[in-house]
Amino acid sequence: MTLGKPKRAQSLSHQCCAVFAWVLASLTMTLGLPYGGNAATSDQPAAPLLQHVGDYPLPGATTRWDYLSLDPTRSRLFVAHLGDSAVVVMDTKTKAVLATISNIGHVHGTLAVPELGRVYASATGTDEIVAIDVTTLKIIARIPGGVYPDGIAYAPEVGKLYVSDETGNTETVIDARTNQRIATVELGGAVGNTQYDPVSKHIFVNVQGRGTLVEIDPRVDKIVDRIVLPGADGNHGLLIEPKLHLAFIACEGNSRMLVLDLKTKQLAANFEVGQSPDVLGYDADLGRLYVASESGVLSIFHVAATGVTKAGEGFVGPNAHSLAIDPATHEIYLPVKDVDHHPVMRVMKPGA
Repeated sequence: MTLGKPKRAQSLSHQCCAVFAWVLASLTMTLGLPYGGNAATSDQPAAPLLQHVGDYPLPGATTRWDYLSLDPTRSRLFVAHLGDSAVVVMDTKTKAVLATISNIGHVHGTLAVPELGRVYASATGTDEIVAIDVTTLKIIARIPGGVYPDGIAYAPEVGKLYVSDETGNTETVIDARTNQRIATVELGGAVGNTQYDPVSKHIFVNVQGRGTLVEIDPRVDKIVDRIVLPGADGNHGLLIEPKLHLAFIACEGNSRMLVLDLKTKQLAANFEVGQSPDVLGYDADLGRLYVASESGVLSIFHVAATGVTKAGEGFVGPNAHSLAIDPATHEIYLPVKDVDHHPVMRVMKPGA
């Protein structure tokens, strides 16, 4: 089995090629089993779960990258280059870098809001949320964001942004129409990621310092529930699947992913993932969930009304802890900070 011949966007040294060939081989072995397949009993070769599309050059130093956010209406991917204090803008059709927006101190989170024509970035270096115009790619506002602003979510019905203040133990609420901070919600512990649920129209926040998931009603900016998460240790990453009423919670302390039923507020499953999991991505059309980890291991799950099953996992790149999914092409974008002494955007896609 192979992952398919990868396209080369830049020339790599023979040593780097050999290393990445080993990575691809490990992916084939680890991710090569089809859903429910068994290598010992299958009569047909197992199709690989992932194929390598290419490595595309990214600007700047070989320093840490963080969250990515896609504006699918404009085919623009906004990538936080934390180590360079910049947001890099990539065209997902051509894979070319369009701009580097600098002076966003230690940028962590990014969130594209197409209906507003804006991208928001959390800058922990200056404790701000930075608003960027998607047409001009210029900074248009800087908003106080607490002590350590991180993940960002948007509640469209009320036109508000919700920002995790990780070490400030709070959630910062911003009026997206005026770019003003209008409320602070006390959470009582270190804060993980924040997500919006379009079904309940509520905001969910990981309180990783207490092993709970907090539910906030954006109409009044009040906590309406604190859900205890048995088995959680450092519940940081968060993703909501609205149609199936599920929350996926990545726990960096014990390398587990919890599946929470949002209707019953009970855990439905608990899976092992790569060491120190961080960002989750979901391809709704394929029912595929991806969990990226600091160890560089990408875990893949099949999500359906009948349940969640683990399809496989494998190493995709050193510190490849963040990702984004393009729903139009099903491509997976993973920034890798150092490939042959240069940062690249590693692009994968589901196997044939």
